[in-house]
Order: sequence, then C-alpha cells, then structure tokens
Amino acid sequence: MELTDLAWPAVAALPKTTPIIFPIAALEQHGKHMPVFTDSLLLGEVIRRVKLGPVAEKCLFSPLQWLGNSHHHLDFPGTLSSSPRAYLDTLKDLATCFMAHGFTRIVFVNGHGGNITPSQQALFELKQDHRDDRDLLLLSLTYWDSAGSPAEKIPGLVQARMGHACEWETSMVLRLNPKLVGDVTQVSEVPFGREFAPGYRAWVMPDRSEPGHIGSPAAATAEKGEALFAHFASGVAAYLERVVEWDGSWDR
Repeated sequence: MELTDLAWPAVAALPKTTPIIFPIAALEQHGKHMPVFTDSLLLGEVIRRVKLGPVAEKCLFSPLQWLGNSHHHLDFPGTLSSSPRAYLDTLKDLATCFMAHGFTRIVFVNGHGGNITPSQQALFELKQDHRDDRDLLLLSLTYWDSAGSPAEKIPGLVQARMGHACEWETSMVLRLNPKLVGDVTQVSEVPFGREFAPGYRAWVMPDRSEPGHIGSPAAATAEKGEALFAHFASGVAAYLERVVEWDGSWDR
C-alpha cells in the first residue's frame, strides 16, 4: 500500500499493527563516475522490487526520503545534507506522526551509511519516550545488511562488503541506467583500509579518498548489479514479512 494513494480515513481504518515503512536515502557525491542521486536511485529500486511481492499489501509505504545525513561528504560540491541532530529529529517526527494515531510497527529501510547511526539513535530515543509500550516495534534495516553478504552467493564479486561508489553500487547503477555511469575502466581501487577495527574511527571522506569512492568500481558490471538487486530485495522482503508476523515476543 502506498501512503500517497490513500485518503486519511483509509489510513485511519488500517489495523494499527500494519508496518509503516519509511525508505530513507541520501543525495551526496558518489565519486567522479557516479551521480549524486545514487543512494536514492538504488534504494528506490530495491523498494520497487519489494513492492512486487505479497508483503507489499501488508505494509504501508511512505515516499522515499531523499535528504539524509551526509555531512561527511560536504567537501564535495553537489552534496545536500541535513545535520545529524536535525536529521535524527526529523526521523523521530516521521515515526511520531503514525505512533500518535496508534500505529505500533515502524521500520526505517535505509540506503545510506550516514543514516545508520541517526536512525538507530532516533528509535532508541523514541523507545525511551514510550518505555512502557510493550507492543511497540521500532526497527531500522540497511538494505545491504538484509540478507547476509552477497559475496558468498554471487560469483565474480571482488568486494566482500559495501563501499562507496564501489563495485556494488556502480554495478547496480549500471543495471538501472548505464548512461549515468562514467568510464570506470580506468578508475583506480581505493582500499577500505584497517579503519582501527574493531573500534570505530570518525572520518570525513577526504580522510579516505580524494576522488570520493571507496572500493573497486572498475570491477562493476550490469550483470552483477541485477544479482545484487535480487539479493537485497529478497532480503528486505523477508525482513518485512518477519515484521508482519511478529507475535510480540523478543525472540524473533
């Protein structure tokens, strides 16, 4: 179900356990070879494919939110960003609009690395505000984490994880519209580095990459992109089915 297609009485009549899905993405630099709307294009395609399955009629989908938290990319022209606190509060407000009318299952489906921490913090704070509501299910899922690593299932992938404007993302944009992708044959790999793992090191993109990508765009193909879309859409759809079927227990 599409929120944009419904009148408010139809929304009010929905079961309050209907999962409310907020796709959240970004508009930010994606290296010298990819468009700034990459994250929104890719999440939009994942969600489009999810909506082709039976879970779509069991959930209510909000329009994709293209403005994300991209301050770590602001050194590159074309990036649009909401500051972390403002973005976090926006996410809380979006969820609250439905929670105020009794809806109990909220899911942020995320397509941008910079949104991970704000979306999780937004839900963490909302739960403190509603700490006695045991029927409340507040979730955030980043689509590339939805089904395990595709590197174990898709032949030929050279990256083991998501980067930025990398093999995975470039492959998926090639699948959508190759005219949006520059010549990647001469784009050099930018290694992930050790990143002070397993701890977290704060960073902005110029710390790691002059051109703005991380990973191996030269390894991208449209065929890999199709396989990646299928993998991620399947993972997100399966996750949303878990939300629909939630029985109130903690062990799901």
